[in-house]
Amino acid sequence: MLGRAVGERLFPGALILLEGELGAGKTVFARGVGRGLGVRGPIGSPTFNILIVYNGRLPFHHFDLYRLEDDEELFELGIDEYLEGDGVTLVEWAGKFGRFFSQPALSVEVARLGDNERSVSLSAHGAEYVPILEEIMRLRG
Repeated sequence: MLGRAVGERLFPGALILLEGELGAGKTVFARGVGRGLGVRGPIGSPTFNILIVYNGRLPFHHFDLYRLEDDEELFELGIDEYLEGDGVTLVEWAGKFGRFFSQPALSVEVARLGDNERSVSLSAHGAEYVPILEEIMRLRG
């Protein structure tokens, strides 16, 4: 799985900005990232919790910002503390607060093409993410 391959290559302080429509497969990708980070047990959607923290090779902070309305709610979560930590932070619906996420990141766009088909686009925003993309491209042939 692509998410797992990405998770296996992430580093302390990594940030993934995840976009896609409802039902596109964002949480499936996030689950793969968690597996790649060595998280055991169920990895669910934080839609109603907004944040779920998992333990793996690195701490995995899985945010879902779908239900948030403004920057104040985002800051009340203390998201900046997670971004400055040594874990991996994955943010679903990051585009709602795009102006907040200006630091280097791996952007992922998931699009639903059919019932069982998805398109996933990855882009590196920062030199530290380029090797991840190069490795993934080599693996996919």
